Amino acid sequence: MAEEGEVHYASVVFKTKQAKPKDRTEEETVYDEVKVRNEKTEKSSDPNGRTEEETVYDEVKVRNETTEKNLDSNGNLVMIVDNVGAGLLADKETEKRSHLYQWSRCCFGTVCVILLLGIIGVCVYLTFIHESESQLKSNQTALLAENSNLTKLNNKLTSDNENLTRNHNDLTVRMNNLTQAYDVLENKITNLTAENKNLSKQNQELEADRKNLTEQVQNTEAKQVEFNVSRAQWSIDAYCPKENNARTCKQCEGGWLLITSSCYAVNDAQPDKRRSWEGAREDCRGKGSDLVVVGDNPEKTSVNGKIWTTSGFWIGLKAENGKWKWVDGSDLADNSWMTQEPQDGRCVILVKGEGWKSVSCDEKQQWICEKAALSV
Repeated sequence: MAEEGEVHYASVVFKTKQAKPKDRTEEETVYDEVKVRNEKTEKSSDPNGRTEEETVYDEVKVRNETTEKNLDSNGNLVMIVDNVGAGLLADKETEKRSHLYQWSRCCFGTVCVILLLGIIGVCVYLTFIHESESQLKSNQTALLAENSNLTKLNNKLTSDNENLTRNHNDLTVRMNNLTQAYDVLENKITNLTAENKNLSKQNQELEADRKNLTEQVQNTEAKQVEFNVSRAQWSIDAYCPKENNARTCKQCEGGWLLITSSCYAVNDAQPDKRRSWEGAREDCRGKGSDLVVVGDNPEKTSVNGKIWTTSGFWIGLKAENGKWKWVDGSDLADNSWMTQEPQDGRCVILVKGEGWKSVSCDEKQQWICEKAALSV
């Protein structure tokens, strides 16, 4: 739509009425109707879809504040309303503002175009930089992969070189060893030849040594006979002591208890003289006996009855290879006598009133020895 830029101005002449008796003067103020341009714009679309800007003008009543009072030649009061000057000033101001607004829009549009071009340039630059970085990263990845492959190849070649060097050194060492062995064999052949010559001499010396050993054996046998005689005499004295120039023989020597066909020695040693299981067995062997071996319930009852103290006494039962074995090599016949599981390093003691118990073989205990009784 076309813009409406009409501004209506009016000039009004006021005449003063004749003075009344009271000489009062009346003045009238006329208001002009002026169309003022509205700064707001409205957009409308025509039938073809085009958008047009329409300037809306508001009709306002503007009160003219400027009045002039003049007297004409007849003495009438003439009021001239300066609507024309005010309207011209308003029109110029409006036009100036319109030009300023258009210039501002032009500048703003130019700035927007420049900013848009700058943003597009920055985006293009960033896209180029991004593509360059992507290409660089791709190249870097390829170079790193190639470098990794070259590093692996270099390591493999280095390893192969080290293996070849090691094999060469091993072969060199073996060659040296074989050379030395050959030299040693030659020396041994030479030495064997020399030793062979000395064998006859050594045979003669060995023959002389054999004669000397034969003489020593004969002397030892003579001494053994004398020892047996003295031992027999000791046995006679031990089992058949003299009483009133007469000998009375017993089945067990002095200090031993006779139970059926065996002799028992209950060694109730003081705490400072007690021994481990091996120490106790060594003492029994020194007396021609061994730690007691219980064969049946009557013997077990008899042995238990000879214990007077509540301390433990070693018997000849020890754990070996997961079994309880006697010192004569036989297994424990009745497992009810020993309910504890056999463990290596454990031996059995007899405790008065408590039966048999498994303890460490290194403990210090008393012990019971047993040997066969003499037949009288």
